Amino acid sequence: MSELTRAEIEEFWESWLEANRTAERTGDWRVLAESYAEDATYGWMYSPDEHFMAVGRDQIRDWAIGIEMDGLDGWHYDYMCAVVDEAKAMVVGFWKQRSGIVDDATGEEYEILGIGGSWFGVARQSGGADDGLVKIAWQRDWFDMPSTAHTFMSIVEAGKAPDTLLKRMSVGGLKVPGHYRLKDLPSSVWPPPVEAGEYVTQETAQGKTQ
Repeated sequence: MSELTRAEIEEFWESWLEANRTAERTGDWRVLAESYAEDATYGWMYSPDEHFMAVGRDQIRDWAIGIEMDGLDGWHYDYMCAVVDEAKAMVVGFWKQRSGIVDDATGEEYEILGIGGSWFGVARQSGGADDGLVKIAWQRDWFDMPSTAHTFMSIVEAGKAPDTLLKRMSVGGLKVPGHYRLKDLPSSVWPPPVEAGEYVTQETAQGKTQ
């Protein structure tokens, strides 16, 4: 059972949404870094053998919401729904990934289809400058990679890709900071406490967890 109350988690979530609004207005996502614990982990999957993982607030600032977000000026990730579980101190947020670039054929923004989202674990910090504050302990994202590639290429083919986006699209692969093969990941694909079996909900028919 989490020591955080639902009210505390919801208060943190509102501060997170406001920080996201600020990032979208300014185009600088690095402001989100202060919402993470010093030792937080943040990851997602590009392909079965190429994953992104940042370990610690500095890597999250410089890589996850730095290098990975550079060139995505005007893009926004509107949370359509969020689910709070105060017993587990978790929040799941579901977002739409929109480009801010209008498709002349439809009059609507280019959007990455499929359901995208972020899974957060939050915790009260103990000691140091963050003592007593609620911060993100871990985050794992998911999104539809084939749809992402399709939308990016549609923007390029329409001649609407700014130079910053073209430059961002040229940055990829395992040489980019934070990109790892599965076997080399510095943290687990599943959030560490979940991977450790702390929240198992269903066992196999043989009575053993998968």
